[in-house]
Amino acid sequence: MNIPEGDTVEMDSVLFINDDGNVITGNPIIKGAKVRATSLGEFKGDKVTVFKYKSKVRYHRKRGHRQIYTTLLINKIIKPRGHTHGT
Repeated sequence: MNIPEGDTVEMDSVLFINDDGNVITGNPIIKGAKVRATSLGEFKGDKVTVFKYKSKVRYHRKRGHRQIYTTLLINKIIKPRGHTHGT
């Protein structure tokens, strides 16, 4: 997500909220709901090796890839106004 460590971010694309059994689902998102989170930094995932090979023509390609992930600490989940029970 390219967020510096320690910065806060607010996400408004919330798909699902579960508050002690009260479930709110979006279609596809919940309008008015937000999540505030703090970035704990980035790390690289496991290496994925992609190997392409064709027999009898001496063709082979080997490439690797490591995905970068961002760790987030959820500070607050803001429910939309008017939603006291699940829908």
